[in-house]
Amino acid sequence: MMYDITPLVTKDLPVWPLSTPLSRKIDCDIRKGSNVTSSTLTATVHLGAHVDAPSHYSLKGEAIHERSLDYFIGKCQVIRVNVKKKSQIHYSHIQGIHAPRVLFATDTFNYERAFQTDYAAIDPALMQQLAEFGVMTVGIDTPSVDLYESKNIECHQMALRYNMNLIEGLDLKGVPDGIYELIALPLKLKDFDASPVRAILRTM
Repeated sequence: MMYDITPLVTKDLPVWPLSTPLSRKIDCDIRKGSNVTSSTLTATVHLGAHVDAPSHYSLKGEAIHERSLDYFIGKCQVIRVNVKKKSQIHYSHIQGIHAPRVLFATDTFNYERAFQTDYAAIDPALMQQLAEFGVMTVGIDTPSVDLYESKNIECHQMALRYNMNLIEGLDLKGVPDGIYELIALPLKLKDFDASPVRAILRTM
């Protein structure tokens, strides 16, 4: 069985404040007599389901084209957590870690509404604990692994310290807890700080 964990990308998909939302310019249109339809896309690379590159939060971090694809394909664990909005996920919310890639389902962000700042995020101490368990990729169904108000983006910095990678903006609605195969490959965008992904889970 396969789960598509990518929010539908539309012009109304909420993006981080001051970021560029999706827009489409149709350069050629079959409906107007052209022999093909061709479009130009403009948007933030942190659009919907996306992978952050270390260069997003460190001057010395790798750009997205330099990251190993091992982060984004392979055994993955989905963990549903019972957390309130504006709260953090702690180790006490977890029964155990059984895969090198972990995705947290919080159900605290609605992709069909304007951007909300009260989503849940991850406790920086949990990021360190995940690293100690050998977790290489951490994902979440909110715009960021850090709370909106975070100025020091501690979880991002923990990812940098332990050479982990982050996937944000996932849609895990309806995905049961369990072990899956994750496929969430970023585009090979030279020198970019992130890339949108078409993220899917396949049952093992």
